[in-house]
Amino acid sequence: MVNKLIMGFITSDFVDRREKLIEAVKTGLILLPANNCLPRNYKANPYSFRQDSTFLYYTGIKVPDVYLLMDCRSGNSYLCGEDASIEDTIWAGRQSTLAELAEKSGIKNILTSDQMQSLIQREKTGGFHFLPPYSDNRITRLASLLDIHPQEVRKKASLHLSKSVIKQRSVKSAKEIAEIESAIDISGKMHTKAMEMAIEGTYEYQIAAEMYRIAKASNLEFAYQVICTIHGEILHNETHNNKLKTGQLLLIDAGVESTNCYASDITRTTPVGRKFSQQQKEIYDIVLNAQEESIRMIKPGIRFADIHRNAANIITSGLQEIGLMKGENEEAVKNGAHALFFPHGLGHMMGLDVHDMEDLGEDLVGYNDEVLRSKQFGTAYLRMAKETEPGFVITVEPGIYFIPALINQWKEMGKFSEFINYNKLNKYLKFGGIRIEDNILVTHSGSKVLGKPIVKTIKEIENL
Repeated sequence: MVNKLIMGFITSDFVDRREKLIEAVKTGLILLPANNCLPRNYKANPYSFRQDSTFLYYTGIKVPDVYLLMDCRSGNSYLCGEDASIEDTIWAGRQSTLAELAEKSGIKNILTSDQMQSLIQREKTGGFHFLPPYSDNRITRLASLLDIHPQEVRKKASLHLSKSVIKQRSVKSAKEIAEIESAIDISGKMHTKAMEMAIEGTYEYQIAAEMYRIAKASNLEFAYQVICTIHGEILHNETHNNKLKTGQLLLIDAGVESTNCYASDITRTTPVGRKFSQQQKEIYDIVLNAQEESIRMIKPGIRFADIHRNAANIITSGLQEIGLMKGENEEAVKNGAHALFFPHGLGHMMGLDVHDMEDLGEDLVGYNDEVLRSKQFGTAYLRMAKETEPGFVITVEPGIYFIPALINQWKEMGKFSEFINYNKLNKYLKFGGIRIEDNILVTHSGSKVLGKPIVKTIKEIENL
């Protein structure tokens, strides 16, 4: 086998990945579809193509409309599909042939679509493995290929395959870490520029546009819809219509994908007009303390749910010191009173997807038989809870938010009045929210913040 460079990796990287998956699954056929080009409104006007992450992980191939078929019995892998037609070439230029793509990926066998269909029909009785589909398009394709009713496709997805893929993809190699760090470094440039632009009279969309320019100047795309908002209390606010005013807080949650599709996920919160108010400093310091203590806690074998709980304790303690919460700290967190201010989880896995592998099942990625999801408001949204392992890449993103609708609802209910000073919250109803987020590698002895440092202390931000 001649090693060739493909997607920042070499041929043997993908061969090794496929061999490990075949060894883990052991029996039957594994079918991994590439993504299709999907039309926005008509076929010739498609959305930007993004390859399926699992297909990408095992092949490095970025073209649409092909399949990877792996036979666990023989150990053979097949790249299946059709070469580009002359019409494709006229409109889009010369396309790599299946043979060329297969050679780079170390796949020795090629099947046409008809040959693949024949092999599937012939081997179906031996067991078939496919991953849960995340779109109607994939359901339709799998239903047609496997002769299954569309309503049965999700039910027949292979839990064994999902668990095997998750176990393998969760531990990142040195090359994968390098990809993530390259994305983080571009994100750092985006966030620094955004903080510099946070002055009165600027619109959110102007800042978002400049961040996109920086990404495109490195030939990269956003890893997800950028959050750039003075309404940081809206957790996934993707609108950018507001004009900034001095004294407001601007929360930006934005990351890019590396050229090989590994994600970054960074959040910073900055004051419009350069200076934090005293009220903003108090809340910001609580969040920063929770984040830094959480990062220090990370090491192999510790449950991420325990780190989340400790962050909630720190936030509760800080809010008690400034008079917004009261009572016994542990009891407040145990009962979920902190979730009025911190209603989401501390972080999630990251890799080829910004929420890595959650298409395979969020509970399979972040939980296991020993660590089950909480049903408590706020804590129930924790995406990652199980014990950490060396090679995991995890976000750490605590926040404090003042959500008027939630505050008013709880106040009218008298909910947790023994822990929350509702009479003092009126001064915070227009505060917004603060979140600080970095991407962390679990090492053999502890943890490492990935990428070049991005300013985040009050002094650093004000000195911009």
